[in-house]
Amino acid sequence: MASWSLGRALRGLWQKETVDESTWEELEDALLVADAGVDYAESLVAQVREESERIGLTSSKDVKSLLVDIIETRLAAHDPTLTLTDRPAVVLMVGVNGVGKTTTIGKFARFLIKAGRSVVVAAADTFRAAAVEQVSVWAERAGAHLVSPEKDGQDPASVAYQAVVRAQQEGIDIVLVDTAGRLHTKTGLMDELSKIRRVIEKIQPVSEVLLVLDATTGQNGLQQAEAFLEQAGVTGLVITKLDGSARAGFVLGVQDKTGLPVKLIGEGEGIDDLRGFSAKRFAEGLME
Repeated sequence: MASWSLGRALRGLWQKETVDESTWEELEDALLVADAGVDYAESLVAQVREESERIGLTSSKDVKSLLVDIIETRLAAHDPTLTLTDRPAVVLMVGVNGVGKTTTIGKFARFLIKAGRSVVVAAADTFRAAAVEQVSVWAERAGAHLVSPEKDGQDPASVAYQAVVRAQQEGIDIVLVDTAGRLHTKTGLMDELSKIRRVIEKIQPVSEVLLVLDATTGQNGLQQAEAFLEQAGVTGLVITKLDGSARAGFVLGVQDKTGLPVKLIGEGEGIDDLRGFSAKRFAEGLME
């Protein structure tokens, strides 16, 4: 697993043999550097310190193990299970420009197809011709079916609707709906997203609304999550670009503030570089 910056920030702390007041100060500073957020950092440090003092930990190594356990427990409180039991299961993929949403759709389609599911991708980001072309390429690479606009500027909701109808008629398991890389401050675009959902739900429930967040975004990711949660009924998060430079601690703060589970993690550029979320693996990865 890639090394994430919280672990790098904490390396000096774990080299200390004993635990003292500076231990807790350095731990909180490291969490802030990793973009966990002030509230989360303070509450986590308080919890780790209280538990350490209760059981009498005296070594940094033991504090590290306790920290990982507590982070894992907090993360595990949010169920990462994808809800895809409906047939077809409809998944809306949302997020702002530049987070890797379209490539994530291709990787997700590949992830599902490898698991034995059939997939149709709806190219419903009709505001940009390049977006339709891009998602088409990724759908082909993944081996997924594709429903694209029949004409330039077609209503995104109608493209999504056509994809769901095709899935129903052909017995396709899952529909992945690409949506515009809308700015979360654009109310009109949020309204468009709501329209897509309303139109789909006339014929089929929406199983998941997954918000794609760039791991390098930091605390701005929390603002995006809160806006989309309110406007789009987000059910889970997909974290992309989780490599050595990513300050992935913001995931901790996002979950703490919104209660949204991380459901998928993207760690590379390849089509197979997407996996399900594991609280244990993520907590351990933060310390590397």
